[in-house]
Amino acid sequence: MPIYEYECTKCGNIEEAVQKMSDSPLTTCRQCSGRLHKLISQSSFHLKGSGWYVTDYANKSAANTSAPKKTAETSSPAAAESSKSSDSLPA
Repeated sequence: MPIYEYECTKCGNIEEAVQKMSDSPLTTCRQCSGRLHKLISQSSFHLKGSGWYVTDYANKSAANTSAPKKTAETSSPAAAESSKSSDSLPA
C-alpha cells in the first residue's frame, strides 16, 4: 500500500498515512482539526533491468541524433540550381 503525505493548512503539521488507492483522502488534522491537503512526494520507485527505456532505448536515440543530416541544398542539385536562378532574376 502507498504512503500518502498530508499537510495541515492551519498549523502546517505534516501527517503520513498508509492507505489503499481506493480509500478516501484524509480531511482533518489530528492536532488542531484543521483542513488537510495531499502533498506530492518524491517517489523512490526506479526502473532497473532490461526492457526499460533507460537501459534499452536511450543509447539508440543518442546515436541517431549524432549522425549528420543532409539538407535540401546538399542532397538535391536541382534545388540548388533553382535557388541560383531566382537570384539572377531582375526585381
